[in-house]
Amino acid sequence: MNEELSIQSQDLSDELFERFQLQVNKGQESIRIDKFLASRIEGASRNKLQQAMNLGMVQVNGQPIKANYKIKPLDQIVIYSDISPEQTAIAPEAMDLSIFYEDKEVMIINKPAGMVVHPGSGNYTGTLLNGVAWYLQQQNPTLSEETLPRFGMVHRIDKNTSGLLVLAKTDLAMRQLAKQFFDHTVKREYIALVWGDVQENKGTIRAHVGRHQRFRKLFEAYPDGDHGKEAITHYEVIERFGYVTLIRCKLETGRTHQIRVHMKYLGHPLFNDDFYGGDKIVKGTVYARYKQFVDNCFSICQRQALHARTLGFIHPATGLAIDFECPLPPDIEEVIQKWRTYAATYKK
Repeated sequence: MNEELSIQSQDLSDELFERFQLQVNKGQESIRIDKFLASRIEGASRNKLQQAMNLGMVQVNGQPIKANYKIKPLDQIVIYSDISPEQTAIAPEAMDLSIFYEDKEVMIINKPAGMVVHPGSGNYTGTLLNGVAWYLQQQNPTLSEETLPRFGMVHRIDKNTSGLLVLAKTDLAMRQLAKQFFDHTVKREYIALVWGDVQENKGTIRAHVGRHQRFRKLFEAYPDGDHGKEAITHYEVIERFGYVTLIRCKLETGRTHQIRVHMKYLGHPLFNDDFYGGDKIVKGTVYARYKQFVDNCFSICQRQALHARTLGFIHPATGLAIDFECPLPPDIEEVIQKWRTYAATYKK
């Protein structure tokens, strides 16, 4: 057997899925694809493979196929599979959720800063999914902690980043959205306040993002591609305030801490980002009045000034493009206004 099976995973990513690729060898006989894959992928039953094919998650030569497709020599096969975090018991908890939009297939939530998305080490309660579990249980009281699903979580945003997050309510929606995230067709736009006067009005940052070689909780930019995974961020200046700049970031990839790492690499860490050096005065002369002004801004926005404002994708049921946009939260809005006033005074 000479087939080559490769896995392109998103383990250092906010996108919770992976892709398997396989090329059929030249001498392979023509057999059903479900039988072929079941014998080559560990733990993959024909039933599960058939379900994936019905959802369009198995493609041959770029096209979705059914289980009765018979493979041919040199066929290029791609299988999409979710890699949600390790299963953890999700206890429903009553909490206020800012549900931005909901239908039978998807739920769009405006996540506040300070809330963890899913249960994990050190965060088993109080997460977004604990609240979603309670919400869904109110709709369907027969759901128990054992039968509650992971709600089709296909991406996540940092604890201290606010903004839009999509959750799938059906298996079909989960698979379709996972594929869109992996194929980088989902529209994601963030608003960020960064230190310094960004030189170019717009630009693109291309630098791999991977774990820091010494400090494993941090991530680092690797422009030579020697570590980490490919990461691409497009940015555009919205407004300049002298010592800080308001920018718009569009993600082409979705690596963990991507915008935060890329802007630090560019020399413009996010305002009050305590992981990447933005929680101190980076630009400006350190004199008493200015330091007091910055400290006041830090006390208002007590986290990195980053907000997931726009989210757009193809609706898994209707096939239509839908877009959502939520306003900036009060803490970032207030700090922006303070810098706007300061910059106007400073220019005088």
